Amino acid sequence: MSPLNLDASPSEFIAFEGSRFLAQGGLAQVALQVKIASEARPLARFLVFDVCSSEVLDFDLRGTPQEVLDRLALSHPAVMAGIAKPVDGIHATDPSGTDTNSEDTASTKSGPGRPKLGVVAREVTLLPRHWAWLSSQPGGASVALRKLVEQARKDSQSQDQRRLSQEATYRFMSAMAGCLEGFEEAARALFAADRPRFEALTAPWPQDIQIHLQHLAQAAWMPSDVPHSPELPHA
Repeated sequence: MSPLNLDASPSEFIAFEGSRFLAQGGLAQVALQVKIASEARPLARFLVFDVCSSEVLDFDLRGTPQEVLDRLALSHPAVMAGIAKPVDGIHATDPSGTDTNSEDTASTKSGPGRPKLGVVAREVTLLPRHWAWLSSQPGGASVALRKLVEQARKDSQSQDQRRLSQEATYRFMSAMAGCLEGFEEAARALFAADRPRFEALTAPWPQDIQIHLQHLAQAAWMPSDVPHSPELPHA
């Protein structure tokens, strides 16, 4: 498995039964595996995580397998379909009220044969001097902003990957190993990028938890030019 990818689609999930690995794959596949296992062992504890972010996914296992899948299709349509798309004609909007499914008219209608860029128009609040500088740039404010964002993404890519890896690892640790010996010290080692200490502290933990932690934390050990803090994130 490769380090976390900032552009990865959250379409893969992993399930644990207690501290043991149960299943990994698409949401439908994992959900049905959890349903089968929960019916066989109703007193067991099951947790399903997004493989990239370690967000815990809750879903209703009651009814037939098809009923479970039907509910998932309603609650997680983009993941179940494998692509992000509106459901029943409903369009998503951002906090400013802009339709996020509409295309930027300035980019798609400004000339014949111009390719659709797929950009989205949203509200940006800047000071007058910022707008004045942007407007003076070649191509205007929109082009200048896109160039600035792309450059910032390139400059901070390794730092962002490291941060996302640390956050995903800590989220999984908290859910699966929060009560295990050495958890607090292992978390500090994670955010201090102290790989030897982290691996030594997590060595006594259940094997399947260790294996997934090693996958999640790969990018956490990447070098970074930005000073980091060993402080743990707020709950």
